[in-house]
Amino acid sequence: MDTTHLISIQQFCTHYKVSEDFINTLHEYELVEITITDNENYLQTNQLNDVEKMMRLHYDLNINIEGIDAIYNLLKQVEQLQSQIRTLKNKLNSFEEL
Repeated sequence: MDTTHLISIQQFCTHYKVSEDFINTLHEYELVEITITDNENYLQTNQLNDVEKMMRLHYDLNINIEGIDAIYNLLKQVEQLQSQIRTLKNKLNSFEEL
C-alpha cells in the first residue's frame, strides 16, 4: 500500500514524545483515524494539525479526552454553521443582484 500520506504512529510519538496510548485513546473516541498496513499503525498526514492541537489541549491545558472530544465536536458544528452561513450569504447576494 502507498504510505505517502501516512506517518507511522511510533515515529510520530517518538518525535513528539507522547505515548502511543494517547493516540489509541483518540482513536477510541473517533477523533483520529488509524490506518493499519503491514502490521504497522499509521496516521494520515492530513490529521497531523488536529492531533497537534489535541496534544496541546491535553498536555498544556490539562483537558481530558472527554473534554477534547466535546471541543472537537463543537468545532465541527461551528464549521458546518459557518459553511451554511456562507452558502446563505451567496444565495442572498445572488438575489440582491437581480
